[in-house]
Amino acid sequence: MKDRFLLRILFAGAFLLCLVGGVRAEGLEYRYELGAMGGMSSYYGDANYHIPFKNINAMGGVVWRYNINPRMAVKSAFSVAGISGNTADSKNRYPGGDVEFSRTLYELGAQFEYNFWAYGDGTGYKKTRRLVPYLFAGVGLTYAPKPAQHVFAANIPVGLGVKYKVMSRLNIGCELSFRFTTSDKLDVAENVLPALNDPYGIKSGALKNNDSYSFLSIFVTYDLSPKYRKCNN
Repeated sequence: MKDRFLLRILFAGAFLLCLVGGVRAEGLEYRYELGAMGGMSSYYGDANYHIPFKNINAMGGVVWRYNINPRMAVKSAFSVAGISGNTADSKNRYPGGDVEFSRTLYELGAQFEYNFWAYGDGTGYKKTRRLVPYLFAGVGLTYAPKPAQHVFAANIPVGLGVKYKVMSRLNIGCELSFRFTTSDKLDVAENVLPALNDPYGIKSGALKNNDSYSFLSIFVTYDLSPKYRKCNN
């Protein structure tokens, strides 16, 4: 009985070692990532046309990523960010005087990511790398509640980033992205004139003259749901 028991233990141990050895040889991949992000946000519109991060505000959120393969992924995120602006230091002059605004944005979006190299723990036959840069683009929804009026708009996020696999299941990274919206009313925060959504009486069309904002964020994610492989030893 003891011999059979020992044989079963040895067989089970050999099987586990075989499984672990196969995983180490090929590199274990995971389907999903879940984590948090935080950083700063900035607004671009009638109060700031092109100066990056002229008025810095805080942003944060949660992020979920589905890894299609080591080169491609689909990411979904929910973010909360502040934006603000002031026309006092602008070269433009607006009818009725200068305007200052500040408000909070809520965003839900999804992006497709493409890694320049295969991303992973650096082991296995796929020759993955722990540190990789990537590009992304997608679609999203932006909601800005009062004080002036509720704004609900679509946005197109585009950007680039870099991520590093600290441990087999822990990832950190940094992203810079721009969100181009379909609204020209993000910089309207009070019911006062002049209104920055139409200071000269020129209506916006499509994405022309509409407001946008950017994120510079750092994220930390944890891998979930491993893709198991068969032991071929």
